[in-house]
Amino acid sequence: MKKKKVLFVCIHNSARSQMAEAFLNQICGDEFETQSAGLEPGKLNPVVVEAMRETGIDISGNQTKSVMDIIKSGQLFSCVITVCDEASAERCPIFPGVTTRLHWGFPDPSSFQGTPAEKLAQTRTVRDTIKQTISAWCAEVCA
Repeated sequence: MKKKKVLFVCIHNSARSQMAEAFLNQICGDEFETQSAGLEPGKLNPVVVEAMRETGIDISGNQTKSVMDIIKSGQLFSCVITVCDEASAERCPIFPGVTTRLHWGFPDPSSFQGTPAEKLAQTRTVRDTIKQTISAWCAEVCA
């Protein structure tokens, strides 16, 4: 069976899209070939790396990627999922051949304020919400 290609997109490809990519690979990687990219790629968020490590997933070696580079590569995706805020999602370019486009808005860990412990706690909440969303989606589309 050929895997369906899924692309997660957020602003910097430093947090939400990286977590979503990792969880989809973990939860139903036998069904999907997953990538992530950002509108303005930045640096991987170290708090996100730590939060993911707590779940047994190491994303520390991941690189951030540009949505435009993905488009230029000519890849076709069966699903593109934006995981940023609504206004940023509207900036996401149109992908050729895409059959499904979804928007799952999650708070941006790079915007969290407070002590390192408070930022980590807020990031854990986002991480767990992303994992729950992906688990529910997989249960629906992989059934």
